[in-house]
Amino acid sequence: MNPTPPSANAGRGASHHNQPSESITMHIADIFTERGQTFSFEFFPPKTADSAASLFDNIAELVPLKPSHVSVTYGAGGGTRKVTHDLVVRIKQQTPLEVMPHLTCIGHTEAEIYDILEGYASAGISNILALGGDPPRNAPNYDRSLDAFRYASELVQYIRKFKDRHAGTAIPDPRGFGIAVAGFPEGHPSTPNRVKEIEYLKAKVDAGADCIITQLFFDNRDFYDFRERCELAGISVPIVAGIMPVTSSSGLMRMADLAAGARFPASLLRAISRCNGRADATRRVGIHWATEQCRDLLDNDVAGIHFYTLNKSTATREIYASLGVETSLDLAADMPAS
Repeated sequence: MNPTPPSANAGRGASHHNQPSESITMHIADIFTERGQTFSFEFFPPKTADSAASLFDNIAELVPLKPSHVSVTYGAGGGTRKVTHDLVVRIKQQTPLEVMPHLTCIGHTEAEIYDILEGYASAGISNILALGGDPPRNAPNYDRSLDAFRYASELVQYIRKFKDRHAGTAIPDPRGFGIAVAGFPEGHPSTPNRVKEIEYLKAKVDAGADCIITQLFFDNRDFYDFRERCELAGISVPIVAGIMPVTSSSGLMRMADLAAGARFPASLLRAISRCNGRADATRRVGIHWATEQCRDLLDNDVAGIHFYTLNKSTATREIYASLGVETSLDLAADMPAS
């Protein structure tokens, strides 16, 4: 079943969002320079008009938090290509948010990647999150030889050079697109060799990545070790920590699937177990845990925090409130002077 593009919902139950954007297009490198730290939110493309309306209601509730940017995911095998594009453009046009679309290697020829980048450049998009991607769920024997790029580092290199071969509307920034890549504090599921994993990450950075956004994790020690190993490998770009609060027992299982093997600390599992299945208690425990992760990360000079929102706003807003701040600018203001 093909997802319904968000644009199908224009004017339906969300007319108060259909306002011209006041966003100023900004390269991700400049966002780090201006803000010191970044605080961003991730969304995924909705599958129906109703879920699109709900998503934009939640986006409207997150706008006052003044995130540095938001990102939009890309389905396995590029399965949400059109819906991702429509959502990215709608956020760009109807909100003041800087939006960073995900783009994957899998499922695309070079011409298709070029067309996607051309469309984003024409829409005033400044930044891309470049990923290797996952094969389509219904194609376990997917043939990677059909893809123009096998590794994310190759896609990064192509995006970096895109400005030199661009034939359409001018890219918003003369440097071309800002590029983020993924990092895995607990290790990449397909690369058990942790030394090789860091080498592959460095290849993405050397190809032109401006920053790293990590997969979700629940033990900050994993992040700090990852950050230190990156430093030892000569990786000097900002590393943004990915945080997702547990809000339900079923959500815990979905997170494990989403992260392809997230490690849940025993102390977190023990705290959830004490809730005895009470949904409200489980939610409070999960949000408290994520809040404490954020507090500790801020105390240890994290370059940024990326919230996996699951298209909801409440948990993220509660974390901000528990940290005693009203906006992302307040969080960055707590950063010690260098």
